[in-house]
Amino acid sequence: MQDAVKLTCLSCGQTNRVPTAKRGAGPKCAKCSAALLDGTVAELGMPLHDKAVRTDELPLIVDYWAPWCGPCKMMAPEFAKASDTLRTNVRFAKIDTEQFPAVSQRLQIRGIPLLILYAKGREVARLSGARPAQDIADFVRQHL
Repeated sequence: MQDAVKLTCLSCGQTNRVPTAKRGAGPKCAKCSAALLDGTVAELGMPLHDKAVRTDELPLIVDYWAPWCGPCKMMAPEFAKASDTLRTNVRFAKIDTEQFPAVSQRLQIRGIPLLILYAKGREVARLSGARPAQDIADFVRQHL
């Protein structure tokens, strides 16, 4: 079993090592003091998205969305609830596909909202469409 996990700060991009035993104790970034596992959904840009997907040793689920998308807006609070439920085991983030269209092209995203679960630098599974918090949490648990 690992003694620590690497986590990218979703605020500043710093890579942090968090002792496994302290994941539930509210670890903070060594550089900017932002919370690393507080159960909130982080808004990502492309460089931070790519680094977190590649580097993090905890699973990361990303919501690919756009501000004009009604179902995306409806799902946002449910995604936040799921994030709070799984706070010490999975990290939650979202990226605006309108602001960063290259991510849609690179990942071949055909419709939004789309959730992609990453683990150990690889895509594990996709879930499309707006979902309630319980479905999101079940999806994550099923694939990990």
